[in-house]
Amino acid sequence: MATYLYRIGRWAFRRRRLVGGVWLGVLVLAMAAAAVAPAGEEEDLSMPGTESQKAFDLLDERFPESNSQGAEARLVFRAPDGQRVTATENRAAVEDTLGSLDGGGQVASATDPYETGAVSEDGTVAYSTITYTVDAVDLTGATKSALEDAADRGRDAGLTVEIGGSALDAEEEPGGTTEIVGVLVAAVVLVLTLGSLAAAGLSLLTALLGVAVAFGLVTALAVPLGLTSTVAILALMLGLAVGIDYALFITSRFRDERARGSAPEEAAGRAVGTAGSAVVFAGATVLIALAGLGVVGIPELTRMGLGGAGAVALAVLVALTLPPALFGFFGRRVLPRALRKAGRAGGARPHAVPAAAGRPGLGTRWARFVLRRPVAVLVTAVLGLGAVALPALSLELGLPGDESKSVQTTQRRAYDLLSDGFGPGFNGPLTVVVDTSKSTDARAATDLAVTTVRDMDGIASVGDPVFGEAEDTAVFTAVPETAPNSGETKDLVHALRDAVPAVEAGTGAGVFVTGTTALNIDISEAMSDALLPYLTVVVGLAVLLLLVVFRSVLIPVKAALGFLLSVGAAFGVLVAVFQWGWAADLLGIEQTGPVMSLMPILVIGIVFGLAMDYEVFLLTRMREAYVHGASPGEAVVNGFRHSGRVVAAAAIIMISVFAGFIGMSSPTIQTMGLGLASAVAFDAFVVRMAIAPAVLALLGHRAWWLPRILNRVLPNVDIEGEALSRRDPALEPRPDAAVPPLPAGRRP
Repeated sequence: MATYLYRIGRWAFRRRRLVGGVWLGVLVLAMAAAAVAPAGEEEDLSMPGTESQKAFDLLDERFPESNSQGAEARLVFRAPDGQRVTATENRAAVEDTLGSLDGGGQVASATDPYETGAVSEDGTVAYSTITYTVDAVDLTGATKSALEDAADRGRDAGLTVEIGGSALDAEEEPGGTTEIVGVLVAAVVLVLTLGSLAAAGLSLLTALLGVAVAFGLVTALAVPLGLTSTVAILALMLGLAVGIDYALFITSRFRDERARGSAPEEAAGRAVGTAGSAVVFAGATVLIALAGLGVVGIPELTRMGLGGAGAVALAVLVALTLPPALFGFFGRRVLPRALRKAGRAGGARPHAVPAAAGRPGLGTRWARFVLRRPVAVLVTAVLGLGAVALPALSLELGLPGDESKSVQTTQRRAYDLLSDGFGPGFNGPLTVVVDTSKSTDARAATDLAVTTVRDMDGIASVGDPVFGEAEDTAVFTAVPETAPNSGETKDLVHALRDAVPAVEAGTGAGVFVTGTTALNIDISEAMSDALLPYLTVVVGLAVLLLLVVFRSVLIPVKAALGFLLSVGAAFGVLVAVFQWGWAADLLGIEQTGPVMSLMPILVIGIVFGLAMDYEVFLLTRMREAYVHGASPGEAVVNGFRHSGRVVAAAAIIMISVFAGFIGMSSPTIQTMGLGLASAVAFDAFVVRMAIAPAVLALLGHRAWWLPRILNRVLPNVDIEGEALSRRDPALEPRPDAAVPPLPAGRRP
């Protein structure tokens, strides 16, 4: 592989104008396709195979008219203190507010709360349901403005008026202040790490081009593939993070090769052949983890995984071709100042720049520290991550609704008004579907189902059943006494389903408990059940991949165990912040509750791939030194000398990019940003920088052991570029003679 990528690097350097022009053309085409593509729709989560989804599918079949409904809004009214909404002047204000609605032909209907009985028992709160002829994404600005103006009209009359429902829901748009701050932090880190504005700009330019192309393609394919705004944001998040990192690693290796005396074209080829090999295998682990999300069985999660995988694959392709082309355009400006001076002094081909004779770098000093005290470092790091992971033992899963939005939003205030007026369960009603197609008496079967549900503890009210035209299906609502995300509501759903068989046995009817609340419960439980199988599949495949890369049995196992520690600590952070409320105000999270049910599997999938990035980049340099004769201790120090600073910079960049998304208003994106940022921080700076060298120090030569049978069977992918070293023995990596051997007693 190294030889093949070496040729790609040299070709891209020589044909830099062609490579640059092709990528520029791809960018223009992607942006043009995105500009003319219709807007995608935000789809509700679905979980094929669950009772809730079966009931929804049955409703779609038996009540097709329900599919024709578009967006929905609720105007919620509260009377002034000490008054009732049924008072003459307040009733007139409500009717005047509803009468002022003008949706430019998009309003289908608006219910009268006094006719439908949508008034609380104490008479203080009422609501009207407004339905539209189109979906939320197709509502015009005039329609939304008319809804907001109507609410303002009611407020002017002295009422408290808030708007709930989907009509005002908006897709999250990337490019906010917090994301820009993350990119600026990445730029500063690149400049400090590379010591060159040109080199930093090259890495950013490479990543931004890949992200722009990926974002354009996701936008263009949103309608045909059903991609949502969350998929686009995930693609942006991952593409930006890995794109900068991959370009940074290749640029850093190019500068190292130039410092050792390679000509520009040769250095570009070697950079892509060595660091590019690491990029390919690191990207492959990310692709495995993200594509594996499809095994869970949730279409939205599958689309998120494939969208993210596409962005990462594109980032790999860009990193292998565009940086070597840009090396040719930027010339010596990519190099550090010392190397540029040496080049000016020695002609066109710069002489090798010797290592500084002064104090060794921070990476070298840290590696030597760990080699002297491996047990203390290992125990401290493991116990520290274990302590941070303890809150994860109380992890609760759920799906966020309007209750998780900021109190500054009208949707959240409408949710609170309805909870105060009609009870906490009103915002999460259960839908009971009775399939009477095989029942001899449809009415009697439905009445028995209604009676059974009404008699259950925890039910606040039960609505009248509604029959379809063929009278083979009936549907009615049951309002719980507790909030949608509470444990009591979850227990109630299970109790209802346990009581259903008695109705089915006596009538021959099929009874299903569904609704958004029940579906959320089903999805959360399915996520919990799928967690271990998914983890087994992804970790197993990645261990096999690392076995091929490093030709070692123990290093892939160590990498997988270290990942489990870092992701456990990340879950602990999510529980502490989103469930317990620690530092929630600081992060702008105003409502605590269960962690979003998709997050554990999503974080595992993404973080595992990213964690293996650092494993591959850091240990590749160690193995490169080891296979060329360095002792285990010398190999560890060599890896940190060459890659420690770059890996640390890459981690800081990735953390800043992910953290930039915490400031978005979507609870899904907030949770994703915090989970990924914390997981990368733990994995890069604790697992890879502390635990990994400590374990390698304790294992010594055994760390690189491979049974003879595997040595014969496994393909040799040559990620260290050994074949390239044979091309020019003068450029073969040499372990630093100044690196001390392992302390006495540490060698196996």
